[in-house]
Amino acid sequence: MNNNIKGKIVVITGASSGLGEATARLLSAQGASVVLGARRLDRLQALADELNRNGGKALAVATDVTDPDQVRRLVDAAVQAYGRIDVIINNAGLMPHSLLERLKVDDWNRMIDVNIKGVLYGIAAALPHMQRQKAGHIINVSSVAGHKVRPGSVVYAATKHAVRVLSEGLRQEVKPYNIRTTVISPGAVATELPDSVTEPDVAEGIRNFYQAYAIPADSFARAVAFAMSQPDDVDINEILYRPTAQEL
Repeated sequence: MNNNIKGKIVVITGASSGLGEATARLLSAQGASVVLGARRLDRLQALADELNRNGGKALAVATDVTDPDQVRRLVDAAVQAYGRIDVIINNAGLMPHSLLERLKVDDWNRMIDVNIKGVLYGIAAALPHMQRQKAGHIINVSSVAGHKVRPGSVVYAATKHAVRVLSEGLRQEVKPYNIRTTVISPGAVATELPDSVTEPDVAEGIRNFYQAYAIPADSFARAVAFAMSQPDDVDINEILYRPTAQEL
């Protein structure tokens, strides 16, 4: 039975580790061709080489999602190599939590640039191709924090709520082009995301929380595969999931 993944051309940002890496592995194993974007080209290329050695098709493109030209180049590389783009997964993200009173303005700007603008740049790069094809699937990554806000996570939660709003607006706008949209909101998943916290006391608390509750990154990859594998007339718009033990 066709899983609706085999043969698809999938672009993934933030693919050098965590959610992006796990998703690249699973989709490649299920027959997708993956075009991987991240800043750390050495890790990205090592992953692409591994997938290619295992019989997959993978391409690595150094990409900083805060630069729209680089995101466009990533998507264009997929189209040039494979003739089309079927799916883009806007996954790159940062989570430098802190209380607002600490005035970590640089951290706020980084989150806005990566978590919101990076998603917009991915949409802008992929959408014209998908409109021409009259087909495609745009998958954006939000968070449980996009549904719930807690002290210390205010700006991060705001960026992830923005991703949900963008995804819902996009869903409504792309109906004439037969494009599917999904926003996935994970809870605590074992990735390098806690490493982006710049305040030592906050970082310790986040690390302890993740050590207690985080589940493997392949949980996210399975959510992506579930959304992608539906028949073309089924549009899975939103997935919210947590570790079973996570209360927040």
